[in-house]
Amino acid sequence: MMEGGAYGAGKAGGAFDPHTLVRQPHTILRVVSWVFSIVVFGSIVNEGYLNTPSEGEEFCIYNRNPNACSYGVAVGVLTFLTCLLYLALDVYFPQISSVKDRKKAVLSDIGVSAFWAFLWFVGFCYLANQWQVSKPKDNPLNEGTDAARAAIAFSFFSIFTWSLTAALAVQRFKDLTFQEEYSTLFPTSAQP
Repeated sequence: MMEGGAYGAGKAGGAFDPHTLVRQPHTILRVVSWVFSIVVFGSIVNEGYLNTPSEGEEFCIYNRNPNACSYGVAVGVLTFLTCLLYLALDVYFPQISSVKDRKKAVLSDIGVSAFWAFLWFVGFCYLANQWQVSKPKDNPLNEGTDAARAAIAFSFFSIFTWSLTAALAVQRFKDLTFQEEYSTLFPTSAQP
């Protein structure tokens, strides 16, 4: 006989176990995605803007396109905040005893993770394209080039971390659906 109620709901109300939390693959991927987002927006904010002695105004290292830097920073910061939100949900998830509420949480995880994977794909393509068409005369000393390349590389890596997070959420949803059907067919209150 299977233990618990709704996908681990037998543990609902129990003590918080950080060791179990950090061993879960979706939590590890979320932390990795969080670090990647810091690298992307940190690289762009730190070294993504240049200025020349002849010009008083800063310009974006990606082909002088301020939208490219703004996109990278915006997606990075919003992903950072989303990771924090879903890490908090991962901490709270074992306390949720309702199957319907767990399903809602996992469905939102699927949608949000797929959405961020798509936005990171767009960001990678956009930053890589703008970097490719950047003119060497705009940056003769190659200042900030490592940071620009790091932002592009970690945008690429983020596509996979968020896609894997979405795939793991789909698996969690399947487990929840199975557990709900099992509980419906074999209620724990039924006595022989």
